Amino acid sequence: MSTFLIEPGAKLANRYRLDHVVSETGGATRWKATDETLARPVAVWTFADGFPRTSEVVHAARATSRIPDARVTQVFDADDTSAVPYVVEEWVIGSSLSELLAQGPMEPERAAGLVAEAAEAIAAAHASGLHHLGLTPGKLMWSSGGAVKVTGIGVDAALLGNNVPHPGAVDAQGLGSLLYAAITGYWPGGPQSGLPGAPQGPMGPYPPGQLRQGVSEPLAAITTRAALPQLVGQLVPGPPITSPAEFCAALAEVPRLIPLPVSPTEAVPQPEQGTSRRTGEFGSTNGQRRGSREDAAPARSAARPAPASRMEQRAARQGDGSVRKILVGVVAVVLLAAVVTGAWMVGTMVRGGDETADPDAGASEEATDSVELEPLAIGSARGFDPLADGDEHSQNAPLAFDQKPDTGWSTQGYWDPLSDQKAGVGLLLDLESGQEVHEVDLMLSGGTHGVEIRVGDSDEVSDEESLDASLPIAWSGSVDGEQTITLDESATGRYVLVWFTELPQVDGDWRGTIDEVEVRGT
Repeated sequence: MSTFLIEPGAKLANRYRLDHVVSETGGATRWKATDETLARPVAVWTFADGFPRTSEVVHAARATSRIPDARVTQVFDADDTSAVPYVVEEWVIGSSLSELLAQGPMEPERAAGLVAEAAEAIAAAHASGLHHLGLTPGKLMWSSGGAVKVTGIGVDAALLGNNVPHPGAVDAQGLGSLLYAAITGYWPGGPQSGLPGAPQGPMGPYPPGQLRQGVSEPLAAITTRAALPQLVGQLVPGPPITSPAEFCAALAEVPRLIPLPVSPTEAVPQPEQGTSRRTGEFGSTNGQRRGSREDAAPARSAARPAPASRMEQRAARQGDGSVRKILVGVVAVVLLAAVVTGAWMVGTMVRGGDETADPDAGASEEATDSVELEPLAIGSARGFDPLADGDEHSQNAPLAFDQKPDTGWSTQGYWDPLSDQKAGVGLLLDLESGQEVHEVDLMLSGGTHGVEIRVGDSDEVSDEESLDASLPIAWSGSVDGEQTITLDESATGRYVLVWFTELPQVDGDWRGTIDEVEVRGT
């Protein structure tokens, strides 16, 4: 049966119902479809009779399914032996880069953070012998679950044909173009995916630093070296960036933020509606972010100051409370002095002056006030995965205690529940000296997390037994959203480990997110 005879409603493998055509590429058709067995939306590729690269696409799809990176679009099924060959992929619900940029360019550091996530996914694909070769703003997605997704890895390259002499350079330039677009709102190669083409100068598109103020020289140079290699040596120093791995290494040296910005930095009309998430907010082209979630809160205006975080509000309350406590304490001291003086005089009269009263009488029973807990300074932090070799985004760890709930730290995404793969993963906070810890404030996103609070003086951990010895458990339970955790007993140590034993499922992956953490003690 030919692809051109397939109509909406047709079913493949007695399971995948084709709903409507999304795009066509020279004999290959992409459908939005429904997996009726699992009741979920999927993307399905079908191929016309005589399409010359059907086997290559199916082979590339199967290879893509083995890339161990959750930012790569998942491949669920592929078959080139049936009457209608097909590939079934994850259907990513969310906003593409072109939709996000409809409101204006991003803050440069956040643009770098977004594209860095995509670059790491492409670099992982290249390490497995796969490429993309067709990176556009429509291929980079910010999913409704708050994760970066890159669509088309492997499959797009096979559809276009893999006869490219330098695929690394092609994908590096594609990544540079994504970064150029995120910073400036223009596509350097002409109009693309709804974005206008970049203004042209005598030597081609203007470098990003000439189109946008506030872009640091290192970030502008990296963007130009990747997206506009023809300008290297003339307008920017350094060699062209010719591989995704080089691009990742270069971006590792500049400030970057993930997740995505609260609002665009350019002056644009405030959207009528939006959605919000503690780890980032958008008002996209349809007034939405994170897909079509209906129960989300309105997005904040760029001109409106963000509300104070819970930690900042608590600090203000503690300041007011301290004044009250000082006044109460002064009154208590005056009353105590009067009582002691009266008791001494009465005692002297009863004893008839035969004995001299002890001036320290009652000193052993001084009134004591409860110890005031204070936030403990966190010197540094890192993603903590001593029992495996995963990348837990240590570069974003400081965002978990920056007093900004709209930024945060996340674990990597796991394709299976965490307990199926390892004992746990977490964020290790270094207090830089031994401290007495009483409470931990957590602000988490995405759903219910299984949490252990561990406190100790060593981060030298090689297995589960040494983890318990070096960082013993001070509290365990479940946390969903914001919670103040009071330790059963105070614990003393230099390191506080927020250890996840269970992660929530977010957009098909299992991922833990800490928007804000505060440690309090004495």
